Amino acid sequence: QVQLLESGGGLVQAGGSLRLSCAASGSIFSIKVMGWYRQAPGKQRELVATITSSGTTSTTSYADSVKGRFTISRDNAKNTLYLQMDSLKPEDTAVYYCYANVASLRDRTTFYGYWGQGTQVTVSS
Repeated sequence: QVQLLESGGGLVQAGGSLRLSCAASGSIFSIKVMGWYRQAPGKQRELVATITSSGTTSTTSYADSVKGRFTISRDNAKNTLYLQMDSLKPEDTAVYYCYANVASLRDRTTFYGYWGQGTQVTVSS
């Protein structure tokens, strides 16, 4: 089994910064894609950013709403994902979820998706 644990959420004023972390643990052989999603009250969950690692290179993608303000990164040695959020706006307020596409030690050829429990980010105006 694989677990994802997010941390780093909180309350911040508009224009401020927060850094989210997501630590993956358990029976992990390989992680292909990791990403951050968010869900605001009354809205659907939406993609914020993803990062795909292949060997020593990584490819990132961002939602248009966060480009230039958010930076996604990962530490493959620690199986940890990060999201640096700068210039935060009230509309960034949401529960942020970590996602990982993982192959386990038991089945190294099949990747399954896992979700964290979410961390609340609140940006005040």
